[in-house]
Amino acid sequence: MSRSDAASVAVTIVTYNSGRFIKRCLESVLDQQYSEVEIIVVDNCSTDGTVDILEPFQSRCRIIYNDENIGFAAAQNQAIALSRSDWVLTLNPDVLLLPDFLQALVHAGNLDASVGTVCGKLLTMSAGFDFPEKPVVDSTGIFFTPNLRHLDRGSLEVDNGHYRQYEYVFGATAAAALYRREMIEDILVDGEFFDSDFFVYREDADVAWRAQLLGWKCLYAPYARGYHVRKALPGNRRALPAEINMHSVKNRFLLRLKNISADVYRKNWLSITLRDCMVVGCCMLWEFTSLKAFLFLFRNYRRVMEKRRQIQERRRVDDKYMASWFSFHPVSRPAPKRFNANTSRAKAARR
Repeated sequence: MSRSDAASVAVTIVTYNSGRFIKRCLESVLDQQYSEVEIIVVDNCSTDGTVDILEPFQSRCRIIYNDENIGFAAAQNQAIALSRSDWVLTLNPDVLLLPDFLQALVHAGNLDASVGTVCGKLLTMSAGFDFPEKPVVDSTGIFFTPNLRHLDRGSLEVDNGHYRQYEYVFGATAAAALYRREMIEDILVDGEFFDSDFFVYREDADVAWRAQLLGWKCLYAPYARGYHVRKALPGNRRALPAEINMHSVKNRFLLRLKNISADVYRKNWLSITLRDCMVVGCCMLWEFTSLKAFLFLFRNYRRVMEKRRQIQERRRVDDKYMASWFSFHPVSRPAPKRFNANTSRAKAARR
């Protein structure tokens, strides 16, 4: 490992009834070809045997057991606050990392000091840890559409050697995202990195949007690879628990209230309004459990708008830059060619 890559990394994992996945996930982290790693696991009061599975790992990981399910966002904040590393890798328990995943991410992050987030190539696997005959992409970063949907770049595409170059993307899925400590501390709002109001789902998109507003970049590193079991996909909403769908609706509006700028809204107001009508209509006609989302927004409107004020007052980029990221097709920007050259030299040095 080169001297420049010898930065410390904390891997933070939140478990909630994750017994089916967590053992293999932790084993893949412990097998990383990177020495400066600490592992912090926060269990959100699992009832499926996860606690018993975690017990043998206590000598190699720091494990915190919560008395209640405080949500993914708050539990990740809890884990991050316990760490003191240069970088933090948020990791879902249903992810498997290839042995050089961390090394490839940290190396990429060190190529550009303005990069606050680094993501790799996640491929799909089944809940039984089976891999498709042909590799299928889960995520190579996230992008926003003009109607304020955020989607995973390359999702469900057969991986035929696409996405082989370093690129700047809008943000990363928190299933496996590497965050620079300096950025984490810079974009805190009310002492929180992930907004605990989100509870679960879309909290990574909120971080990505806020980081972009404050001038931080997200870099896609093609040589960092892992596998992910994804439960929430466009089109399978009816298969998800009602509570998850409620948070999805709530968080769609939280995202906008906190982060949207005038030019983004002006250019996309029709697409946004049409999507809003569809979301509200669905809630009123058949997904009645999601109506609680609007009650939450009404009760907490002032607090949410105070968060918006703090974010918008600290903006470091203009409206034109932000508006350029919103497209129905994934937007990315090529990284300097020297990134690939540096990676080739690093690989040669490790042989």
